[in-house]
Amino acid sequence: MARLRTAMDAHFWDLNVATPLSLVDASAKLVPGDTPPADAAVASRVLRVQQLSFLRNGIPFGIVPSWAPNFGEGSCSFSLQSLLLRPDFSNWWLGLVGQFQPGKLIKSIKKEISNVEEWDLWAVRDVGKHMLDKSLYSVGLILQLALSPSTSIAVSTEKDGDKANSRKKLMLFSKVPNHDIFMEAAWPGLFIDGKGRYWDVPESLSLDFLSHATDDGFRYRFGIHKNGGHPQAVNATEGEVPSTLMPGLCAMAAFSYEKSRDFWRQEETREDVVIETEKGLFWRPAYDVRLKEPHASVSGIIGGACTAWFWNGNGPFAGEAREMANVSVPTRKRRPFSGDLFCSICYTIQHGKFRKYHNDMTRFDARVDVSSASALARRVFNFLRRASTDSSTLASSSPRLSLIFQQQVVGPIVFRMDSRFVLDPSLGKQQFLVEDFVCSLSYSLRLLNSGKVVAWYSPKRKEGMIELRLFEF
Repeated sequence: MARLRTAMDAHFWDLNVATPLSLVDASAKLVPGDTPPADAAVASRVLRVQQLSFLRNGIPFGIVPSWAPNFGEGSCSFSLQSLLLRPDFSNWWLGLVGQFQPGKLIKSIKKEISNVEEWDLWAVRDVGKHMLDKSLYSVGLILQLALSPSTSIAVSTEKDGDKANSRKKLMLFSKVPNHDIFMEAAWPGLFIDGKGRYWDVPESLSLDFLSHATDDGFRYRFGIHKNGGHPQAVNATEGEVPSTLMPGLCAMAAFSYEKSRDFWRQEETREDVVIETEKGLFWRPAYDVRLKEPHASVSGIIGGACTAWFWNGNGPFAGEAREMANVSVPTRKRRPFSGDLFCSICYTIQHGKFRKYHNDMTRFDARVDVSSASALARRVFNFLRRASTDSSTLASSSPRLSLIFQQQVVGPIVFRMDSRFVLDPSLGKQQFLVEDFVCSLSYSLRLLNSGKVVAWYSPKRKEGMIELRLFEF
């Protein structure tokens, strides 16, 4: 079934959305309070350096392609990434990632050739100089140290050749009984909102304490977060800065209950796993243990979240920072305390056991998300009164419908389509608006039980990449 836990995680600062714009992390943080992204857009939990270390074993020369949005021209920029160095020791390792943009090089050479009137040695030399353009190259470095079997710390930095400043990040992860503790500090932090707009927050600090799900599906989490500096638009040409990204210090808390029920399920049997032939018995597990049983089920999650802002970042230089940011600030003041309910429901049906070489797995998921129950209630109340709804609450009050279709192509290769729609009656005849659409091909790795290499592309965001994902349900 779809990952319903993102309904609660979307209210915090640690829900990662996959993007090639970040070289070391390959992800951006979802703007807190936005609706959960499409399942295929959620980033892998495996560090990018570890992904590249694994992928280079099966990809020629260990070079992994990616497609990032070219904000200046409104098109895609083709890039090549590779793991340049990864020394591994007993309790620490170091990773160095490099990136080259051949598409940008070809465009600059074409432009140079078109301006050449007569070819000579100097003209050839001028064309060759484009290879030395530092804007074609990016490099990222990450160091991870295991402080104990349950605690690790990672420090990373990355430098884009065509940008003056670098990105720096510090992460601490620790496991305690039935809980996880995660701390992260980034300068700047990269965020993405529900409309696909990217924002750089000069300083982003967060500390989260989250529980594991209990047998009855109960989870809770607490967090503290601080933003510093005024957010800078990476690709936004219009619209306001999300209020949750403005400077300030806040504390958050959330809880959720998650339940699922099977209408029918065909459980795995010994005959499925062990095949008897003339040459003897052979073990034939499913390509993915999470997709081994045909079934139809419904699952849901309901919970609440609250946020308290202790400091709103107002200072003597706040006005000057806003003018330098060249983006509009939120017109509405951020409330010192806010709380709301959220819920999601998903229906899943799967045919096939994903064991045979072809025609053995077809799966469909339909999910509805309500990120703000109070905003939806106000909108329904205003509709019954025939009163207008505040435009600032339209986004949060509109339910989202996510559709996921998966079909086995051949063997472990699966084609998948993820689409997310906004259900908004105010749009008139076109009451469904496509917010995101992701196509992907995955190659399931039987030896990893539930691991796969995924190549995905989002036409709406004009970006795509190849990732390694493990137990991504």
